[in-house]
Parts: sequence; structure tokens; C-alpha cells
Amino acid sequence: MRLSITVYTLMPIHVLTLSCPDRPGIVATVAQHLFQLDANILDNAQFSDPASRHFCMRTRFEAPNDAATIAAGLGPAVADLRANFRVRREDARPKVLVMVSKFDHCLVDLLQRWQADELPVAIDMIVSNHPDLEDVAAAAHVPFRHIPVTAATKPAAERELRHLLVERSIDLVVLARYMQILSPELTDELAGKAINIHHSFLPGFKGARPYHQAWARGVKLIGATAHFVTSDLDEGPIIDQDIARVSHAVSAEQMVVLGKDVERITLSRAVKAWAEGRVFLVGNRVVVFP
Repeated sequence: MRLSITVYTLMPIHVLTLSCPDRPGIVATVAQHLFQLDANILDNAQFSDPASRHFCMRTRFEAPNDAATIAAGLGPAVADLRANFRVRREDARPKVLVMVSKFDHCLVDLLQRWQADELPVAIDMIVSNHPDLEDVAAAAHVPFRHIPVTAATKPAAERELRHLLVERSIDLVVLARYMQILSPELTDELAGKAINIHHSFLPGFKGARPYHQAWARGVKLIGATAHFVTSDLDEGPIIDQDIARVSHAVSAEQMVVLGKDVERITLSRAVKAWAEGRVFLVGNRVVVFP
């Protein structure tokens, strides 16, 4: 008796992200071209913004070809759509440079999630304007660069940072409580590729000791906001936000502890969404697919 065995070969999974002016037939056009490339769509998310008439789409699919071949095959279709698009293998992890000062809670959380394979990125380097967290980086086996920043040395410090970004082919910069303001020129260069965590449910209390300001005002909730970095301080397009409820019995010190927890989860969610290609900039608003 002969046994007939069918062997199924698993094809690589890719992610297509696309944004363009809205018009009829976008989904059909992309789907047809993917079909011609022997691709099988696994899931699709799309959004048409009525205010800006802009369209965003994220498509997961399996295909026998590599990302470059697929992108070339889609080229004529997306050119006609006037679309910005990218195709990448789902398991290709973006390279991340994390910037910190002295607060370590967000950095440690990102490192732990990355090491536990919960965060689909490659943390490639840690940069700080203080030397305090070099041991944290060493424990995680991540290169650390101390770049001091003063008013006089800021241009040179940003030139060194730019060099690192190019040299290490960094895809995303994460400001994990980095307590320095980047120049407008640098923030323009990093548009859509730099995420900051703000210690407030924006808009909120600005300046020093924000949780103490909140406590003095008797607030009933505290929060954190992850947003893209722009030249307008803490006014960038918002990616993620979260809150924690507090009562009159909670001290300012207890608020700090609660606030750190909210900052951790909010920043990690924003970085994860960006890394998975679920984040789209539409003007000053951000579309985030679930």
C-alpha cells in the first residue's frame, strides 16, 4: 500500500503599509496585484479619514518572494495611487536607539520586554546625557554612549547623535524620559521616527515636578502620553495615552510611583504599535490600527 503525503511549505509573512489620497478601488487594486504575485492575504486593516480625504491600510500576507521583489511588483499600482508604501518581512525587526537621562523606569521596561520577546524591535544602542545608566545598558549587553549636553555643546552633541543614527542604520528613536530638548532641525529630520513619553495626560501640568503640581491641584487622575517628537515641545501627534485614578488620600510620592507605571505601559504600547506598522501619521493626528 502506498502512502500519499502532502508537504506544505510555509511561506514568509510580509506586512504592507500604505497611505495615499482616498479614492475608490484602492483595496481592490492592491489585492489584485498581490494576487498576481502569488500572495495570500491573511488580514487587512484600513481607514478612510473623511476630514483629510486620506486613506491608510495595513495588510499582512504570505508570499513566496522577498520584500524587495514584492515592492517592485506593486510599484506601478502604488505609483498610480500616489501612495507612500512599504513592504517588509514581519519578522524583520526595526533597529531602535533609546535616549535617556537619569530616570530608568521606561528604559528598564523596554529592555525587559525586548529581552522577553514581547517587543518586536532590536534595541541597538542607548544614548544618555548622563553616565548614570551605563550599568543598566551593560547588563542588557546593549552599547551605551554618553553624550553630555550643555547650551554650548548641544550642536556638537546632535552631530554625534546624527552620526550614530546613520552609522547604525537606526529606524526609530525612543526618548524614554530624555530630559533635553532636541533642536527644531533634528526633530524635522526625525519626523515620524522619534517617539517621546510625556509624564502627563496631555494637555497637562508643564515644567518641573508635574506630579507635585497635580497633587497640589487635587487631581483625580494622572496619566501619560506617548507622541511623535516635533519642534513644538510636547505637542506632537499623539500615539497612545493612559490614565490611573487617584484620590485625595494619595500623596505626591505615591503619584510618582503610579505615574511611572502608566508611563511604562504607554510608551511600550506606542513603540510596539510603530514597530508592527500599525501607526500612520495623518496631518497632526495618528491612526493606530489594533
